Amino acid sequence: MPPKRARLGDFGEQAAATYLLRRGYTLVARKWRCAHGELDLVMHEGPVLVFVEVRARQGAEPGLAEQSIGPAKQVRLAALAYAFLEAHAIDQSHPWRIDVVAIDLDRAGRVARINHIRDAVEEA
Repeated sequence: MPPKRARLGDFGEQAAATYLLRRGYTLVARKWRCAHGELDLVMHEGPVLVFVEVRARQGAEPGLAEQSIGPAKQVRLAALAYAFLEAHAIDQSHPWRIDVVAIDLDRAGRVARINHIRDAVEEA
């Protein structure tokens, strides 16, 4: 990943984590990796395990950040969620969901908009 893109991703993940923590979520894991890829954030909202995909865009990039998650990415996120459950011996009946936090930054790099989409990805 190019350094500028990595910095944008890291900034977006920190902004999303801060946003969710201020709303009462607790952080479980950040940048959790396995053979299927990476989960940006894993959090708890009460008893519910929440897998969070963070999308950040800046300035002149076309479209909204959340529009960049297509069907293939949704399937991959579900596979990552199941991999996390398995790796941590969490029963699949435990309540969980996949959310998206989309962050749009202005040209100066300031957060212009945060859109938290609960249950953004259906279980596969």
